[in-house]
Amino acid sequence: MLFGKEHVQRYQETDGAEGHEWNGTTTLLLTTTGRKSGKKYTTPLIYQRHGDSFLVVASKGGDPRHPEWYLNLQADPEVEVQVKDEKFRARAHTALPEEKPEMWRMMTRVWPDYDNYQTKTDREIPVVVLERLS
Repeated sequence: MLFGKEHVQRYQETDGAEGHEWNGTTTLLLTTTGRKSGKKYTTPLIYQRHGDSFLVVASKGGDPRHPEWYLNLQADPEVEVQVKDEKFRARAHTALPEEKPEMWRMMTRVWPDYDNYQTKTDREIPVVVLERLS
């Protein structure tokens, strides 16, 4: 099973032939710019399409702290995304309160553990919308 840096490497080397399908769901690669270092960081994340956008969840397994990639995109919302062999720039934003319930349901249908993660933490786990830049 691919995970972490190995997951990113195999996904990039095979244009998603390895790594896009993962544990019964699908993943994309999200590249953010480090808010302190300025370096690029790439993270594999479970996703769903939502119209022309893509949704990901900043769960960190229910940790009390947000994942680093989420903190990075809050500082710089312009990100790079790879879905299979398609690469594009996107702007990220946290789902608005009125958007989140529907989006959360979409994401928990493909990864039910998100509900379990939310019970482990007092922080509200964000759903992030990735909107393609033209």
